[in-house]
Amino acid sequence: MRMNAVPGAPGIVRPGTARGAARMAARMAALALCGAVALGLAGCAKKPAAPEVRRDPAVRISSAVIFEPARFAGDWRVVASHTPGCTGAQQQWQQAQQRGTPAYVLSGTDCTGARPARLSGAAVVTGPGARFTPDTGFGRDPIYVMWVDQDYRIAALGTPSGGWAMILARDSVMGRSDLTAAAREVLAFNGYDLSKLAAK
Repeated sequence: MRMNAVPGAPGIVRPGTARGAARMAARMAALALCGAVALGLAGCAKKPAAPEVRRDPAVRISSAVIFEPARFAGDWRVVASHTPGCTGAQQQWQQAQQRGTPAYVLSGTDCTGARPARLSGAAVVTGPGARFTPDTGFGRDPIYVMWVDQDYRIAALGTPSGGWAMILARDSVMGRSDLTAAAREVLAFNGYDLSKLAAK
């Protein structure tokens, strides 16, 4: 038996009619087209860039065991880092106390991000050895002084995640290639890829 349109309801068509089948096919085609467009737009959406690998996570990172917080305090310059434009930037590490624990008030330039930024906040010496916890600077990553020479003139800093590393030096030894080479060796020993350091 043939099923026709419902009397008095011109917008409603019962299944089984040629007219109803055509309308249904058109609707399904439109839905399929909308779905394809939505998927295409989702595929074109910009995905966040994966963090750059700068340190081999299989290599255990170390920090200086013998460390005198008072001698580390003072003015430093950035010899090398992963931040372009940071070479020669100044950092001030002013000795302080936080609830009876050695700490530093930080200022100058933060060379741990994609570009130079203002360094601020404090870093508490949490240990063991030369390990600090910053409250705002250094991306709030744990700071490891992996090595500092016996005269506290040059130091190699990094963080367990490998997100950044830097070499700091006093003004008096800026340009000392032998000390810089020693600091670079420490970075490499702790798993850092030296080719990732910014040229300037």
